[in-house]
Amino acid sequence: MTTWITICDTCKRDDWDPETQPQTDGEILADLIEPIARGAGVETRRVSCMMGCVRACNVAIQADKKLAYVLGTFTPSEDDAKAIVDYAVLHQDSKTGQVPYGQWPKGVKGHFSTRMSPISDLG
Repeated sequence: MTTWITICDTCKRDDWDPETQPQTDGEILADLIEPIARGAGVETRRVSCMMGCVRACNVAIQADKKLAYVLGTFTPSEDDAKAIVDYAVLHQDSKTGQVPYGQWPKGVKGHFSTRMSPISDLG
């Protein structure tokens, strides 16, 4: 089952300055995540505003009938992009979407905002 990384492309960290940085932090993070994800067999999509502005940059890790996670407070860096994709691969390989804490990439620890039950569990 394919895991998707949903990336907020409107995220702006507190130090964002449109005069010195024409792209938002979310756009930069998306540009970094997308090629890594493509190589890892994980899908990506961009959305405008995940309403997590106080924890920018935000992403969601999702797949049908699996637990979903929202993570934030990332920097638009290659290290953070790789950690996000590495976690998404583990999510994709998991039957339920739950990844044991000991397997989490160091770069995602402390970045989790929420965990949501699969939508199929609602009814």
